[in-house]
Amino acid sequence: MKNYDTPIIESLADQDLYKFTMAQAALHHCPSLQVEFAYRCRTPGIDLRHLADEIREQVRHVATLQFTPDEMEFLSHLTYVSSDFIDFLRIFRLNADAVQIGERNGSLDIRITGSQVHVSWWEIYLLSIISELHARRAYPNIDENEGHRRLTEKICAAKDWQSVQGSDGRKFRLIEFGTRRRYSRAWQEKVLDRLRTDLAECLVGTSNVKLAKDYGLPAFGTFAHEWFQIWQATDVRLIESQRRAMDVWAREFRGQLGIALTDIITMDAFLRDFDLYFAKLFDGCRHDSGDPRGWTEKLIAHYRRLNIDPRLKWAVFSDGLNIPKALALCEEFEGQIMTSFGIGTDLTNDLGVPALSQVIKMTRCNGQPTAKISDAPGKSMCEDAGYVAYLKQVFDVRESEPLPSAPMKEVGSAKRGGL
Repeated sequence: MKNYDTPIIESLADQDLYKFTMAQAALHHCPSLQVEFAYRCRTPGIDLRHLADEIREQVRHVATLQFTPDEMEFLSHLTYVSSDFIDFLRIFRLNADAVQIGERNGSLDIRITGSQVHVSWWEIYLLSIISELHARRAYPNIDENEGHRRLTEKICAAKDWQSVQGSDGRKFRLIEFGTRRRYSRAWQEKVLDRLRTDLAECLVGTSNVKLAKDYGLPAFGTFAHEWFQIWQATDVRLIESQRRAMDVWAREFRGQLGIALTDIITMDAFLRDFDLYFAKLFDGCRHDSGDPRGWTEKLIAHYRRLNIDPRLKWAVFSDGLNIPKALALCEEFEGQIMTSFGIGTDLTNDLGVPALSQVIKMTRCNGQPTAKISDAPGKSMCEDAGYVAYLKQVFDVRESEPLPSAPMKEVGSAKRGGL
């Protein structure tokens, strides 16, 4: 490690919970999967190739880490984590050779290949590393006071809303989701510390396992797009892949971790598979692309068609949220369906400078292409156009048609008083 840089990842538990839950499910049900992930920076005009050597150094450092006894103790008390998975984690090490860093078409190119249960973890570590290295180089003299000022405004807006709407029994539930695109690890810790002390009435937890352990908070997460994508390349028929993914998940966790992600092959295709069986089996759904109002209205209408009371189900929002947008959604839908809001970049990378928009997604599994067909333009990712066309044909994917709705009005002023 170069002497002017400190390690960005210092604990394997500095990771989103859903990487643990997906690894456990894969270890039990499809342990031999061979996969490939690819990196993409979505921010126009950003060239990250100059970071390649530093990323390699950080990757080599992560490969030296192991889970610590206190981390194992924390994980073992999560009721959905199995004892054999704990045994697996005790001897788990990452392989730096699984990460290939170079360039392609004039841009930073990163490929991750290997066994899914061993290499999937790299996604969050790498995104955190790249985000922080970019921030160190592009904004070396950042003023954290500006970040605290912005955070104070957000906390005050949420507190003001809760004090008014809480009298009607409404609840704004906030989950900190900011690991992958944070300005830095240290800044994420400062943000979460302030949220848990200044906004305790709204903060329900974090997706980061280490921070959940350190701050005594619940850890939140179920599965990501990759869980559905791997079933596109297994021995089930493609048309059955979404149902198989949900069925295996439900058998693994037996009623726990019951929030289903809906935009693997668009919300419309998801709802066709989310029949009465799955709608009763899962606690709710997570929104991650497209119009959140139209999505929520579709979800509520779907539950009602199935004679399920949507007030007993969850709508979890996690797509590029900020506090005003989240409060507006909460005000409109809390009471029709239970709501919670995973907010990431706007909390952990809002210090007055632009944050990177970047992703790492699975592109192949067992030698076959996989794809995510998002509900929003630009969020889909696949390197095989022929496969995308075939996937759309199989699932009858057309232009998404959200229910008509007026433009969303944000709630909460950006000019609030102090705490």
